Amino acid sequence: MSAFVQPIAQKLSIKLQQVEAVLALLAEGATIPFIARYRKDKTGALDEVQIQQIQDELKFLKEFTDRKLFIEKTITDQQKMTPALQATIDAATTLAALEDIYLPYKPKRTTKAQTARAKGLEPLANLLLEQNNIDVIAVAATFITENVLDAEAALQGARDIIAELINEDAQVRAKLRKLFEVAATIQSKVITDQETAGIKYKDYFDFSELIAKIPSHRILAVLRGFLEGYLRITISPAEENALEILESIYIKGMSSCSDQIKKAAKDAYRRLLQPSLETEFRTNLKAKADEDAINVFAENLRQLLLSAPIGGKRILAIDPGYRTGCKVVCLDEKGGLQKTDLIFPHENNRVAAEEIKIKNLVQQYGIEVFAIGDGTAGRETEQFIKKLNLGLPVFLVNEDGASIYSASEIAREEFPDEDITVRGAVSIGRRLMDPLAELVKLDPKSIGVGQYQHDVNQFRLKERLDATVVSCVNNVGVNLNTASKHLLSYVSGIGGTVAENIIKYRNEIGKFSSRKQLLKVPRLGGKVFEQCAGFLRIPEGDDLLDQSAVHPEAYPLVEAIAKELGVEVKALIGKEELLKTVNAKKYATEQIGELTIQDILNELKKPGLDPRSEAQAFEFANIFSIDDVKVGMEVPGVVTNITRFGAFVDIGVKQDGLVHVSEISHQYITDPNEVLKLNQQVKVKVMEVDLVRKRIGLSIKQMTTPATGGQKRPIQRQNNPVQKGADLPMDDALVALKQRFGR
Repeated sequence: MSAFVQPIAQKLSIKLQQVEAVLALLAEGATIPFIARYRKDKTGALDEVQIQQIQDELKFLKEFTDRKLFIEKTITDQQKMTPALQATIDAATTLAALEDIYLPYKPKRTTKAQTARAKGLEPLANLLLEQNNIDVIAVAATFITENVLDAEAALQGARDIIAELINEDAQVRAKLRKLFEVAATIQSKVITDQETAGIKYKDYFDFSELIAKIPSHRILAVLRGFLEGYLRITISPAEENALEILESIYIKGMSSCSDQIKKAAKDAYRRLLQPSLETEFRTNLKAKADEDAINVFAENLRQLLLSAPIGGKRILAIDPGYRTGCKVVCLDEKGGLQKTDLIFPHENNRVAAEEIKIKNLVQQYGIEVFAIGDGTAGRETEQFIKKLNLGLPVFLVNEDGASIYSASEIAREEFPDEDITVRGAVSIGRRLMDPLAELVKLDPKSIGVGQYQHDVNQFRLKERLDATVVSCVNNVGVNLNTASKHLLSYVSGIGGTVAENIIKYRNEIGKFSSRKQLLKVPRLGGKVFEQCAGFLRIPEGDDLLDQSAVHPEAYPLVEAIAKELGVEVKALIGKEELLKTVNAKKYATEQIGELTIQDILNELKKPGLDPRSEAQAFEFANIFSIDDVKVGMEVPGVVTNITRFGAFVDIGVKQDGLVHVSEISHQYITDPNEVLKLNQQVKVKVMEVDLVRKRIGLSIKQMTTPATGGQKRPIQRQNNPVQKGADLPMDDALVALKQRFGR
């Protein structure tokens, strides 16, 4: 492990002792949220992103080292290892460089060069490489045998040997790789007779772009068209530039031998080097595009999970519908199901009766908030409720994914006696109450927003999204007495089995009154307790500190501070002026340093504070369908998805509009996340309406002036959007019009 400290520190520009501390903590089984929150003094206050980078680099270096050892052993077993070769291997810093070195020693299927060597033509190849002034035809004729029919066949075999030699030259490959990096283009052409079937890839029927500049969503679009069989693609620089590199290395003069080397070099490039490097760069481009798309997805997921909650309020939630009616559920402050019903507010002859039914439910269950799914009939149901003039806030909640939850094993476990419509309505209400607690019950891919999620590396996507969920859950903290098994499983150090044991033990004792009781939970030992305790909250427990983010290991420190100030611990909580008098340096020890003590003091000022803002209701314009939308309209909306090419905005109709990245800000931006966030309220201008294709083009910058630098970020509404317009294969101009069909 110590051998990795230096290279990781150097690559990430992080101090050696910080990297060393993180690696030691990871080796002990510490989680990233725990290290970032409770071991700041050891790591020098590295954040979760930096710690994750260290972990990723460690993984890469381990894989690199394993591969290096394998290559060394293989070459040694072939009895071909030399001090010079070993030095070259030791100097390699990338997997590509290692593989280039290994290529001549790598077991391979029979090649043209191997066949030529078997015919005894290697001496001729060596003669040609010397490039002396000889009669190549006459010399080649001396190699004619029953397997080599004439001089040209001999020269062809010699060129095959030379071509393989050039292909396996690490210097050649390194120089060509640099040429590809700066000058190669990715070119796509439509496959003959596939023009109609592949019409959605029309922008890529005759397409070319430098690979150094092509954005991730276009890479993924081209590759999808290639994999689906509509496009053929090539990745290469200008051939003459590549051949110039080969000739500068191998051509020594202008003899007839040199002419043979030039032919061999061209063959080497066309038959071996270009296809090999194209595959390598296609893989690298895909990996880079994957990572960019995954980053978009993870950032959007983080914003989605940290959406503002309404908190513990009594909610009447409605899953809207026309023909089948609207499913209604009443939930208590903890999300418990109290009542279910069915109303038909969109049938004229039943409106009056349904109004009475809703008013009775509000009164009977002390309803404080309405939560309405934003799917089919959502806006109409919202208007029905608002016309009741009950003086209660009404929220439209994005219901995408609610059907996935309602049919899941988790939902059946929670509500074994209810049908899927009831479960879906409950999920809508709970999303408003606490989106994080509800959305963790779903696979992150089914609730996420982003681009091309189905095209990227699925293992890496799951790994990153799971890490994002863990980060969000631990950032907010979890109520130990109300959290579901699924929410608990994401708490630092816990996992599924221990979470299930916590629920069983909680059911046995009624509720937890102290964090110490966790140590009585089966399979929750000291190490797990250390990792999870600080992220679990016990409101109204035996110890006031149990409802805070102060870790139990620091309780004695808090007690010592209180004692020296001459007050009880409870007198410290919330007393900002008193806490300001504490000198953190005075209490620092080897175990708990100044950074951690300052965190503790900040936490005591506002213990257990939820970092999320509070949800506020949002009012759409008086439009309900795309037919109501006209070019030039200026309307309020809510950002529901952010991709690299733009942001999707809900303006209250069935189709979300798209603000292309060029229409977001007067200043040049490459990433909409620079100025926008999910659930952000914005004012937009309608730039284009395509009724046939159900598409709406919007602009944010048309609502602002360059002098003001843009509008202020206003209130947010509760919204849980899933992917909208994220899987487009089209270029930006068409992508900018992509809309979501139906909720």
